[in-house]
Amino acid sequence: MRSNRRLRWAAIPIAALMSVVLAGCTQDQLQGWLPTEPGTTNNVDRVIGLWVTSWIVLLIVGVLTWGLTIWAIVVYRRRKGQTGLPAQLRYNMPIEIFYTVVPLILVLGFFAFTARDQSAIEAAYEKPDYTIQVFGKQWAWDFNYTNDDVYYAGVQGQDDPDDDNGNLVESEIPTLYLPVGKQIEIQLESRDVIHSFWVIDFLYKKDMLPGKTNYMYVTPEKEGTYTGKCAELCGEYHSMMLFNVKVVSQQEYDSYIESLRAAGNEGQLGHEYDRNQNLPGIGEPAHEEE
Repeated sequence: MRSNRRLRWAAIPIAALMSVVLAGCTQDQLQGWLPTEPGTTNNVDRVIGLWVTSWIVLLIVGVLTWGLTIWAIVVYRRRKGQTGLPAQLRYNMPIEIFYTVVPLILVLGFFAFTARDQSAIEAAYEKPDYTIQVFGKQWAWDFNYTNDDVYYAGVQGQDDPDDDNGNLVESEIPTLYLPVGKQIEIQLESRDVIHSFWVIDFLYKKDMLPGKTNYMYVTPEKEGTYTGKCAELCGEYHSMMLFNVKVVSQQEYDSYIESLRAAGNEGQLGHEYDRNQNLPGIGEPAHEEE
């Protein structure tokens, strides 16, 4: 009788787990509900793999922990007619070793795989096909296409008067163009306060710090329009500091560059427009009067 009860309790979590597995998984589930599609950039699949694998390992650990907890509650519960405390154990050396070694292996494993993927994602291109300089500013973006010596000057997004959902006028949102299949080096700068350059579908963001240049290396592999935003609270209109990234063919990219040139946007928007002109390394060096 007692064996039947134990089997019944063990069957419940097994049946629940089998139901989930047999139900099948959608693509969103397979990639851990991350907001992108596999193959969007050269780094996306790597991030998805690290994310999903980590959750699978943690889920297995969780199921084992919950199962052992429920098993101990059921098997060693107080029976009818029992009184007093059960037999007390001071320690159990094999279990103590197990509880120490397993978490250590998990922590070292997570660290090793994270360090491996981070190193690959942050690896600089020796000879990037294009270099683009991005300036974050309250509350918009400037894009310098350095290879072609043209620029785009962004303006702050404005509420769409015809939209009751609080969306911005789409045509006024700054747009960064990238050619598909090309190695891109993006230099990240700030004109005033700390911002953060986040392309959601690229599964990547990096801070933009006044007086410091950060770098992002990416090869976009799917054409399309992707949403970007500032991911660092940077002031009153932070929520309006949006931008789009358009990954286009080489022909369309070249046409866009020529449209900037035809509009008179030749040259580069440098640090002369920064608000903090007294930061180290900015402006002319001071000279003592003789």
